[in-house]
Amino acid sequence: MKKKVNKNLTSFADHLDKQYGKKGTAKRDAYEQGFEAFKLGVLIQEMREQQNLTQEQLATKCGTTKSYISRIENNASDIRLSTLMRIIQKGLGGHLNLSVTY
Repeated sequence: MKKKVNKNLTSFADHLDKQYGKKGTAKRDAYEQGFEAFKLGVLIQEMREQQNLTQEQLATKCGTTKSYISRIENNASDIRLSTLMRIIQKGLGGHLNLSVTY
């Protein structure tokens, strides 16, 4: 049995190019930066929930406020590296590893 190929499909990369422009353009760079912030918020929320911590409990452990944790998890706040490290290390007991790609 032959598989039917749908020629109307668009790859995700092609969709991003069409919607936000090619990599390196201002609009695409803004999208990519926003997506990274979104992923960071989701990561913190998932780690917090895995440890059965409320936002209030996490905030208390790392010396910030519940509203700040909420803003980070909901992608509504930029986060300083020192604060991120404190949330990961003191609040969640983890270690932060960074990498840079070109």
